[in-house]
Amino acid sequence: MKMIQIGICALLAFAVLAFGGVEIWGQAILEMGAAVLLILWAILALRRRRADIHWNWLYLPLLGLGIIALAQFVFGLTAYPYATKAHLRLWTALLLLIFLTRESFPASEDARRFAWFLVILSFGVSLFGIVQHFTFNGKLYWFLALPGNAGPFGPFVDRDDFAGFVELTAPLGLAMFLQGVSRREHLPVLSLLSIVPIGALILSASRGGILGFCISMIVLLVLWRDRRAGARQWLGTLMLAAGAAGFVVWLGTGQAVHRFGELAHGKISSDRRISMDRDAWHMFLHHPWTGIGTGTFETVFPKYQSFYSQEVVNHVHNDYLELLTETGGAGGLCGMAFLVLLFWKGISHWRSATDDVDRVFRGAVLAGCSGLLLHSLVDFNLQIPSNALLFLILASAATAEPDGFAHTRSSIA
Repeated sequence: MKMIQIGICALLAFAVLAFGGVEIWGQAILEMGAAVLLILWAILALRRRRADIHWNWLYLPLLGLGIIALAQFVFGLTAYPYATKAHLRLWTALLLLIFLTRESFPASEDARRFAWFLVILSFGVSLFGIVQHFTFNGKLYWFLALPGNAGPFGPFVDRDDFAGFVELTAPLGLAMFLQGVSRREHLPVLSLLSIVPIGALILSASRGGILGFCISMIVLLVLWRDRRAGARQWLGTLMLAAGAAGFVVWLGTGQAVHRFGELAHGKISSDRRISMDRDAWHMFLHHPWTGIGTGTFETVFPKYQSFYSQEVVNHVHNDYLELLTETGGAGGLCGMAFLVLLFWKGISHWRSATDDVDRVFRGAVLAGCSGLLLHSLVDFNLQIPSNALLFLILASAATAEPDGFAHTRSSIA
C-alpha cells in the first residue's frame, strides 16, 4: 500500500498547491488520480486474493449526497445539468480518495506518518505564504495575474481558503508537541513546524480563520481536561506559546487587528453578506425538497439577487446554506446526519482509543474539523476541493473504528 499512500499524499499536496484545486484542470487531475489509485488498489487486492475493507458510518450521508446529485442529473431536477454532472464527478473522486486513504493508512503508525506529512505540508505552504506576502507583486506565485477583488495568501486565491487549510492541519502539530507522542529529538523541529503556520494564519488576517483556530484550541483543551499535565508539558506549552507570540509580533499584527475592526471583507460588506444569505434562503424556500441542483448556485443566484453587482457570485459565504439551496431538505438531512455521526463516533472512538498516538491524532482531528465547521458559517471552504478533501479525510479518520474493531476481510477467489 506504500504506492497508494504516496499517491494520496501527492494528490493532496497537488490540490493545495494548485490554488486549492478550484481550476477545471486541477479537478480533472484529481479525478484521474483517484481513478488510477482505485485501479492500483484493486490490482493489489487481486494479487493478495483478499480485500480488507474498513467500514465507516460517515460513508452513509456522503453516499446520500452523491445519490441526490445523481438523481438531480438523471431526473432533470437541476437547473444546469452540465454543472451537476461536473460536480458529481468531483464528488465521486473525493469519495474514492477518502475510501482509499482509510484503506491505506489503517494502523496508528500509518496515522503518525500521515500526520507528519500534513504538518510538513502545512509548514511549507505557510512559509511560502509568508514569503509571498512580503514580496507580493500583485500576482500569485509572482507570475499569475489575479482578479481585482482577490486577496491571495500562499497558493490560495483567497486568504480565507488558506486559513481553512491551516485550521485543519495546525492542531496536529500542536497536539503531537504538547502531548509528548513524538521523540524528544523531534520536538525542536516540531515546535518550528507548529509555530510558522500559526504566524501565517495571523498574518493572513482571516477573521473567520483566526476565530475558527481559537475554537480548535478550546476543543483540544476540553478533550484533554481529564489528562493531568506534568511540569514538562506545562513548560513545553509555555515555550510554544511564547515562541508563537514572538513570531507573530515579529511578522507584524497590524493588518490582522485592522481587519478585525473592519465591517467589510475585501469588497464584500456585512450588509452584502446578509443580503446574499437572505437571497440564498429564498432560493431554498422555492426549492425546499431537492434544491436547485448540485453545483448550480452561480447559475441560479442572479434570478434571486436583490442587490446590483458587476461581480459574479459563485458561492454564498455559508457552506450550510449553500448545501440547502443546492440539495434541498434531503441534502440538509444528510449534512445533519454527517455532523451527528462525526462528533458522536469521533468522541466515542477518541475515548476508547488505547494507543496514545491514535488518541492524540483523533483529538487533534476533531479539533481541526470543529474549527473549520465554525468557519463555514461565514465562508465556503468546503467548496474548495483541497480543503473539502482534507476535511473529509480527517473526519473519516476521526470516526474510523480503532484497530481490531469492525474490520472485515473478504476473500477474492
